[in-house]
Amino acid sequence: MKARGYLAVATEDDYAPFEMIKDGKPEGFTHDLVAELKKYASFQIKQDIMPWTGLLPSVLSGKYDAALTGAVVSTERLARFDFTPPVAIATHYTIFRSKDDSIKTIEDLDGKTLGVQAGSVALARLPELAEMLAKNGSKLGKVVEYTSNPEAYADLANGRLDYVVTAYAGAKMLTTQRSKVFRMGMAVSGPGYHAWPVPKESPELLAFLSDFIRHLRESGKLAELQQKWFGESMTDLPTEAITSVEQFKEMTRIK
Repeated sequence: MKARGYLAVATEDDYAPFEMIKDGKPEGFTHDLVAELKKYASFQIKQDIMPWTGLLPSVLSGKYDAALTGAVVSTERLARFDFTPPVAIATHYTIFRSKDDSIKTIEDLDGKTLGVQAGSVALARLPELAEMLAKNGSKLGKVVEYTSNPEAYADLANGRLDYVVTAYAGAKMLTTQRSKVFRMGMAVSGPGYHAWPVPKESPELLAFLSDFIRHLRESGKLAELQQKWFGESMTDLPTEAITSVEQFKEMTRIK
């Protein structure tokens, strides 16, 4: 990085409140974090913005050094990536239609049709919800996978789904901004975290980005940006990088 004079990073284009395009310009929590990184680094930060589907493969291919995006840590991703200290919580929650009062408890999800983003950690962690339901003699209903969360939200609003499962920050933003259409339900996973993925072959880069995240935390800037974009500061996040499945399972209670 320092020798060549720049760091090449990739960021998603449509994952509010982390990343989004408004009036042709990028904004969001990650956009503000990258702006801080540009001040912190002694070299240039070259950033490309792209759809989620090609983002992590582009990092693995070597086109980019890291993905500075709202990625959720998972056991599958830890096979190829290490993660910086988390920047936000990513426990998964249900989203319902505001006027649908038929679902009040976990038991009410029995057999209901749900939507989830394809290839997401929300999809990978649905077995946790299935286990919650099984304890009460209930079962997971039909699972419909979508290319993006906004597509799932549209089908929920139109009555094609009974609920959607997604990470906390996105669920909170949607249900706050569109409270007449959607309401936030219950947590359906153990703890989860948003963090930046770095290839396992890049320990020096992981150390640099981890030091940057700690700098933001100690200066109060991380809490300030969390308050700006999530409406709350997240003070109980782990402070260390996440580098192994065993470490992650201990943090999240995943079996």
